[in-house]
Amino acid sequence: MKRLPVETPVYLFLGFLESGKTKFIQETLEDPRFSSGEKTLLLVMEEGVEEYETIKFADAENVELVVIENKADMTEEKLAALQMQYEADRVVVEYNGTWLLEDFFAAMPEGWMINQVMTFFDSTTFINYNANMRQFVFDKINNTQLCVFNRFDDRMDKMEFHKIVRGISRRCDIVYEKADGKAEFDDIEDPLPFDINAPVIEIKDKDYAFFYRDLTENMEAYIGKIVKFRGIVATDKRLEPQDIVVGRHVMTCCADDIQYCGLACTLPQAMDLQTRDWITITAKVEFKKHRIYKGKGPVLTAEKVVVSEAPEEQLATFY
Repeated sequence: MKRLPVETPVYLFLGFLESGKTKFIQETLEDPRFSSGEKTLLLVMEEGVEEYETIKFADAENVELVVIENKADMTEEKLAALQMQYEADRVVVEYNGTWLLEDFFAAMPEGWMINQVMTFFDSTTFINYNANMRQFVFDKINNTQLCVFNRFDDRMDKMEFHKIVRGISRRCDIVYEKADGKAEFDDIEDPLPFDINAPVIEIKDKDYAFFYRDLTENMEAYIGKIVKFRGIVATDKRLEPQDIVVGRHVMTCCADDIQYCGLACTLPQAMDLQTRDWITITAKVEFKKHRIYKGKGPVLTAEKVVVSEAPEEQLATFY
């Protein structure tokens, strides 16, 4: 009986129709450096105008192209069966731009490991897509390692593109590719809106989303630092009397994805704080075990806590 490999590398290419995904994958599979005898399953989940010329693949006899047009057909059982049928050692995916990535992640068979994620956008339509299909733009940038803007024109403002990407992710690289094939890496410095080296890192109300994201992505830089911000309290009877959670409601993309982004906090002493109370807290950031995390995580050891009024804008965003 055939079995799936213990680990199967998955190369994931994201973007909307006519964004350049097919062209890039075609060129990648034509490059002999990408092939060393592995059997490749090429899953195409969105068919555009450009078609694959499989005959030009460097290792064409070891590449099997399968089209999945219906999201309902993208199931763990179906994907596992395809891999076993073609005995694929690796998987290359051209993903549908209007499908959320969580659907693909949920359908990944056991052993499939994301090896690389690249996202492509047509620069001439990107701003419009971001304005009208923000959820799908956010979804594709949030999970990518590299964001490529094809058909970039010198008359376009790089900063406009940069701000949208950096409002979603500080981790991915950004490349602007022009019509003549020349590519330029984004080298715009992107300082945080607060001073991480200050004796007390003061977080303004409008900057909490940036603080929370940077703390969770770059935790080592904050350990031992003192931070000060205004947040909303969450309490639980199962916690110790001096333990609370403090944070803000953050909207990363749209109203549907608003979530409470809070941090475990140990107060100097028990206080009569209730859920939804607002406080201004000055605390030391530590990384240690806490019941909130069921393990280790960022814990605020409070030095000073003052009950506060709610800010005028209670929702934190990246805008």
